[in-house]
Amino acid sequence: KGKEFILDTVKLILRAFNNECDNAISKVKFNNIEANEKRIKKVYEDLNKLTDMQRVSIRREYLDLKLEELYLKYEFEQKKQEEKEEQQAIKERMREEAKALKELEKAKEKVEKEEKHFVQAIQKMNEQLSTSNENEKEKLVAKLRELERQLEETKKNKEDVLYRVQNTRAGYVYIISNIGSFGEDVYKIGMTRRLEPMDRVKELGDASVPFIFDVHAMIFSEDAPSLENAIHKALAHRKVNKVNDRKEFFRVSLQEIENLVKKNHNKTVEFTKMAQAEDYRKSLTLEQELLQEIS
Repeated sequence: KGKEFILDTVKLILRAFNNECDNAISKVKFNNIEANEKRIKKVYEDLNKLTDMQRVSIRREYLDLKLEELYLKYEFEQKKQEEKEEQQAIKERMREEAKALKELEKAKEKVEKEEKHFVQAIQKMNEQLSTSNENEKEKLVAKLRELERQLEETKKNKEDVLYRVQNTRAGYVYIISNIGSFGEDVYKIGMTRRLEPMDRVKELGDASVPFIFDVHAMIFSEDAPSLENAIHKALAHRKVNKVNDRKEFFRVSLQEIENLVKKNHNKTVEFTKMAQAEDYRKSLTLEQELLQEIS
């Protein structure tokens, strides 16, 4: 009877431990490994205490195997999460590229329309000049010169837009911060092909963070991806997120970023040293006033 009792206890403790481990392993995700590891260790200790009188216990080697199984599942979940984030990043890049291309096509149509308008206006003005008297000519010539100036400016804008459409690597590298959300000396370094790069910065500060981003530099480059990559590579050891390379936040001084930009970009770039952080600073003031009222 005693032997049967001991064997039943062995079966019971083994079944209980396996069930708890299987449950913990099935629930492990990329963000809860520590809690599940702690849970398995606690079950191991509790069951061994309960069966101490019968001199029945789970060996440490068996616990280690279960923890190894837990971490294998955790690694699998991590890879799944990385793949998910990578797909999200690809979709985001595709959306960004589509928006940029749409903006460029719209700008192209606009400048072509403006060019046609000025060409027709100049032709009309030349016709008026040929039939005008001396008193009218001076005013008409002045108007003609202004139209010619506007046409040249439009042609230049058209060249710029056509260059941006054809050169898919041309764009802006932005250096932005959000001290209300991430603290001092944390900067996001990204790139956009948008015609109006501030539209992208506004989007980043719309819903995902409590405060808007401050722009410290907006750098136009004919090869924006290479410039961005060079800065990211040089600051790899300063990444805030050491696991996910797609996160573009760095804990670094603005001076160090400026030095890297100058090293990798041969044009003058204007840097804004001080972050306005207007909403954040106002929020701090209001919070202090509220605390004073309470006290």
